[in-house]
Amino acid sequence: MSVLRTSARRRTAVAAALPLTALLLASCGYGSKADKGASAAPASSAGGKKLSADQVRIGYFPNLTHATALVGVERGIFQKDLGGTQVKTTTFNAGPSEIEALNAGSVDIGFIGPSPAINGYTQSGGKSLRIVGGSASGGVKLVVNPKKVASVAALKGRKIATPQLGNTQDVAFLNWLGGKGWKVDPQSGKGDVSVVREDNSVTVDAFRTGQIDGAWVPEPTASQLLDEGGKTLIDESDLWPDKKFVITNIVVSQSFLRAHPDVVQAVLKGSVDTNKWINANPDRAKASANAALKSLSGKALKPSVLDSAWPSIRITDDPLASTLQAEADHAVKAGLLKKPDLKGIYDLDPLNKVLASEGRPAVSDAGLGAP
Repeated sequence: MSVLRTSARRRTAVAAALPLTALLLASCGYGSKADKGASAAPASSAGGKKLSADQVRIGYFPNLTHATALVGVERGIFQKDLGGTQVKTTTFNAGPSEIEALNAGSVDIGFIGPSPAINGYTQSGGKSLRIVGGSASGGVKLVVNPKKVASVAALKGRKIATPQLGNTQDVAFLNWLGGKGWKVDPQSGKGDVSVVREDNSVTVDAFRTGQIDGAWVPEPTASQLLDEGGKTLIDESDLWPDKKFVITNIVVSQSFLRAHPDVVQAVLKGSVDTNKWINANPDRAKASANAALKSLSGKALKPSVLDSAWPSIRITDDPLASTLQAEADHAVKAGLLKKPDLKGIYDLDPLNKVLASEGRPAVSDAGLGAP
C-alpha cells in the first residue's frame, strides 16, 4: 500500500543477488522497497503509573491495513493503556526495514505483514520475534482493466502486477495461478501470465497508462485502481475459509517480551481497545485513520478510495494462525521458500489474558505456540 520513498532501492538491488530465502526476508506484505525512516512525533504521556519500561517504541506502516496502529496512536488509546510509559512511534514503508529495526532494538513492537514475520523468524533461527496478536484480515484484490480482461480465462498472456517478489500478495497470486494450472517462473515472473513486480507507488500510473493489465494488491492500492476504472476480478477473501486470512500481525522482540511482559500486555490491551472502538464506530474510525495518514504522509486518501477500501478490511484481535501456516505453505509450493519450521512463532498468552479479562474466548496459535 501507499506512501513515501527513499534510497532503499540500492538495498533492493543487493537483495536481488541473495538467495531466495533472503529475498523473501526483504519482502513485506505491501511490497514497498523503501522506508520512511522518520519517527512520528511521540504521543504525549497520559500520566498514570509507569510500567517496567520508561517507553515503548512501536513501528507500523502508514497503510489502512495497519488501521489499529493508525487509530490507536491518533486517538491516544495506546498511551492511555500504557499510563506513564511513553509511546514513541516510527513508521515504515517496508517489511525488511521494520524487521531490521526490531532486530537492532530501535523498535520494540511492530505491526507487520505475514511474509516478513515468517522470514524474520525463520532467518533468525526462531530467536528474533514472536507474534503476539492479530490486527487485520482481508483487504487484497485482483483488479483488472475490464476492456482487456473480461474473465479469468482472459488473464492468459496479460501483465499483472504484484508489489514485490515473494511478498504476501505475490505468493498469493502465484499460488492462485498454480491452482488454475497456469505455469509461471517464480523468480522471473514469466509464463502463461506475466507477473510484474513493482512498487505500489507506481502501480496506479502503470495501470492508467496501460503498462499493466491489472494487479493483485492490498488496499488502498486496489481501490485506487478501481477509481481509475478497474474492476475487481478476485477478492482474495473469497479464497479463504470464512473469508478470513491474516494481512497484519503484531510482533514483538523476544528480548523486549522477556524484559517487559507488562508493557507488551498493555500494548495488547491498547490494541484490543482500539479494535473494539473501530468496529463499534466504523465511520469515525475511518476518518481517524485517514487523518493519521494525512499527518504521516502529507496527503489523505480521496473519499471515493477510502469508502471503497475500508469495508474490505476486517479488524480483528485474532492472528488467524492457521492461515499464516497456509501462507507459508503457499510460498513453498510456489518455489519461493524452503519449508519453514514455524513452531514457536506465536506467544498468545499476553493477548489471551487481556481477552479473558473482558470475558472473551481465547484465540488459537494453531499449534505454533512457544514452548
